[in-house]
Amino acid sequence: MARGRLQINLGAAPGVGKTYAMLQEGLRLQSLGADAAAGLIESHGRRPVSVMAEEVEMIPRHTLVHRGAPFEEMDLDAVLTRHPQVALVDELAHTNVPGSRNAKRWQDVEELLDAGIDVITTLNIQHLESLADVVRQITGVPQHETLPDEVARRADQIELVDLPPEVLRRRMVHGDIYPPDRIEAALTHYFRVGNLTALRELALLWLADRVEEGLQRYRAKHGIVTPWETRERILVGLTGGPEGPTLIRRAARITARTPGSELLALHVARGDGLTPAHPAALHAQRTLVESLGGSYHQTTGEDIPEALLQFAEAENITQIVLGASRRNRLSLLLRAGVGQRTIRRSGPIDVHIVHHGRAAGHPVPHRARGIRAPCNWVALAGALLLPLALTLVLVALRDHLGLSSDLVLYLLAVVVIALAGGILPALAAAVVAGLLADYFFTTPVHSLAIGRAGDILALAVFLIVAAAVGSAAGNTARRTRQTAYVAAEARALTRLATAVMRGQDLPALLEHIRENFGLASVSLLERDRRVPGSPWYVVASTGRHPPEKPDQADTEVPADDDLTLAVRGRRLSSDDQRTLAACATQLAIAHARRSTGALTGEDDPRAAAERTRASLLLAASRDLRTPLHSAATALTRLQHAEADQSQLTRDQLLETARSSVRRAAQLVKDLDDLSRLHGGAIDFYLRPVDLNEVLTASLDDLGPGGHTLDLSLPEDLPDVIADASLLSRVLASLAADALRHSPPHQPPALTAETLPGRLQIRITDANQEPRPYTPGTEPTTAPPSAREDNLALRLSRDLTEAMDGTLEAAFTGPSSFSVTVALPTSARSIASRTPHDRTPPPGALPERPRR
Repeated sequence: MARGRLQINLGAAPGVGKTYAMLQEGLRLQSLGADAAAGLIESHGRRPVSVMAEEVEMIPRHTLVHRGAPFEEMDLDAVLTRHPQVALVDELAHTNVPGSRNAKRWQDVEELLDAGIDVITTLNIQHLESLADVVRQITGVPQHETLPDEVARRADQIELVDLPPEVLRRRMVHGDIYPPDRIEAALTHYFRVGNLTALRELALLWLADRVEEGLQRYRAKHGIVTPWETRERILVGLTGGPEGPTLIRRAARITARTPGSELLALHVARGDGLTPAHPAALHAQRTLVESLGGSYHQTTGEDIPEALLQFAEAENITQIVLGASRRNRLSLLLRAGVGQRTIRRSGPIDVHIVHHGRAAGHPVPHRARGIRAPCNWVALAGALLLPLALTLVLVALRDHLGLSSDLVLYLLAVVVIALAGGILPALAAAVVAGLLADYFFTTPVHSLAIGRAGDILALAVFLIVAAAVGSAAGNTARRTRQTAYVAAEARALTRLATAVMRGQDLPALLEHIRENFGLASVSLLERDRRVPGSPWYVVASTGRHPPEKPDQADTEVPADDDLTLAVRGRRLSSDDQRTLAACATQLAIAHARRSTGALTGEDDPRAAAERTRASLLLAASRDLRTPLHSAATALTRLQHAEADQSQLTRDQLLETARSSVRRAAQLVKDLDDLSRLHGGAIDFYLRPVDLNEVLTASLDDLGPGGHTLDLSLPEDLPDVIADASLLSRVLASLAADALRHSPPHQPPALTAETLPGRLQIRITDANQEPRPYTPGTEPTTAPPSAREDNLALRLSRDLTEAMDGTLEAAFTGPSSFSVTVALPTSARSIASRTPHDRTPPPGALPERPRR
């Protein structure tokens, strides 16, 4: 029986419409004649989902009792018996109630797929096991229900159900996701705009990786090795030389001209571990690449063009940027430069050769050069050609040199070959030189026979010396390579230790290891030994198709009893494995430090929210103290009033109590509005509004006291960009606060002034809170006075900033307090509107996201 197909509707957060989209697809298949039934649908009380679910056949659930409470779960046997063509199963990562056949719902789905039933299901990005830690760091909420990534990767089809954060929060405010008693808590915690944006990006990136994996599988299946220009990927080759910044900036300009393209930089280090570039230069170039939005990579290889093109094919590179060679023309005649060799082998990849100030013929800084590996074909060819060329010279000088002089020159040639190629080319050169010397310079000439004993001794000594020199040179080269490897190992461990000390995250540390060893992928795996049969899970990974279990790796290096480093790409030598074991120890330290920090560290966003909440409560308690004390005093005096007190006195006490209670109620309302504003639950629309109409509404809200304000307004006021009702509330609140703090004989003054692009409104009162003030000094905005930090002022400031305005409060004299509101202006272009109109008129600005 063919295995069923799995379709996953993936979402970034609850409420984006995954279940609704699943039901829509089920109904569509029904209309096409398919047999579709719902194994389990979780509506969570959402009416649109409940209404649509009524149109789909529901397979009855079965009830399990756990800890005395009944729970409904999908009846797996009933679904298998019914055996529809398509089964709709909600919440793939759900944990089944104890007593079910399987512990997880995805295991139920696996049985349905094995039975040949197609399944459509839903999943939130935060339930993927590899992203659980990332989601917890973003939202502060641990994920108790997780799904192995491999289960999601095996899906035949993954569809992203997406909503912008603002739209999702609007649905939340309207009660389409959670009941009213959970809305405010959700908006201020999990459903913050930053959280939703980060989760949405995680979902898009994870799905993009799956699309990339699918493309790579297709190319591998069909043997396609040429790059496909699905998007431009520009690779710049770096040597660590002075031309690096020029190449990086040139490649960045190419990238900038192609929307959606990607910039990568690659440094190819020699395979013997000798790095010809200074680490500081490479670090500076890496910093430049990353500042321009690119990524830096490093690999090893003896043949630089080959290593460069292998990386290009693996990363689907479409263009390569290289610098013009710094070698002189004679060197280029003997051997083509890296650029020319790369062009010859690049195939469909475009190669740009960029000229720079240090190109061909210009002096370059001294750099270390490694000793080539012994017995290469160049050295063997030299072992043949150099003695032949020397022989031609010696034949011409036969009348001036003797056999001893000839053998000394031959020995010099052997020494040169030994230093260049090692022992085997040196021995070959010694044999060739000995034969040539015997044939051309010993009697009888032009014969390999030797007539004199002295010549035999000379040739024997020559061969012994040549062999000794070649052996010494070979040993020196081998020890040099060993020293270079040890130095490279020390540098790799030092870089990794430095990255650990700087607090880099585990994926970045694994990327260091992958690039240093030239691997395809690296994973850090962990298991919990406290749970019998506990599977391995991925703590962090990097590269393509990272191993998820130790047996999937080419090489496994244990870091400790419960932590192991698994790598893919190539078999490592024993020396490499020893170095990798040291790196694994460093990773174990970093992982332990991160785990400890996760348990004891403070969540900065939540801590900031707690500090803001504490500050608001402190301000509220301070502001509420005065009206509540006034109300309590008036009521006490009214309760103990003597019978002979006049009715007028009683009415005054009662009015004092009423006004104080009204003031306290207003403060509580301001506190509630501040909380709703910070949680993004207040809607507002920005459009041009007439300030005169807003002021009229504000003064009317103040009652009789509002008409005592001293107004000074220009005749031609421009419209301001604001929400009319919120601006009216801000001005009314500020004016009421000014009236409360001004003496009866000196009412506050309200003035307006037109500035370029903004309108400035200032409310000044004769503050009755004395405060030190020095004439001629600038007004200070420091908050030592409670006047500058009351709830009315904080709410007005937050509302003004939400409308892209500013609010500044300052003492401008020994007993003068001023509040200045500045808002952007617009041409007076909208007619017939009212200050409290909440419907955007034609031509108005579009709705802004709620804050």
